[in-house]
Amino acid sequence: MIDFKKARLLALLIPAALLAGAYYFQLYEGLYPCEMCWWQRYPHFAALPIALLAFVVRNTGVRRVLVALAAMAILTSGLIGGFHAGVEYGWWQGLTSCSTTVSGSNSEDFLKSILNAPLNRCDAAPWTLANISIAGFNFILSGLGGIIILSSIWSRSKS
Repeated sequence: MIDFKKARLLALLIPAALLAGAYYFQLYEGLYPCEMCWWQRYPHFAALPIALLAFVVRNTGVRRVLVALAAMAILTSGLIGGFHAGVEYGWWQGLTSCSTTVSGSNSEDFLKSILNAPLNRCDAAPWTLANISIAGFNFILSGLGGIIILSSIWSRSKS
């Protein structure tokens, strides 16, 4: 079991590292996120400021609550990643819509960007390592990280 200081640090580092990885794949590898990929990012966006607050707040009880909230956000992202990975592997049905990145200032530019924008399917993994997709890695890392953080807080509060 890890101590609270390490759990608090993990609550900050896990979402920061996973978001950095997601943006690396998006910006440098050209793997644009689908709708469910975005869903996985939102809890990490929430976890970051919550975890940062846990470093600023002096009250120990409030700090523990903040770290627990960050851990639950991390765990939520992992669960969404697990669902997404299951869709990618064909274990269950996913969404019927796909997403794309579209921008433009006038209607002609907007139409061109729609026609030229990459279409990202939620049921196709654009990248894998050892047959584990990015969503699968998020499931593993966020799930384990969230559980480790929560269990360290739980074990500490019982003693």
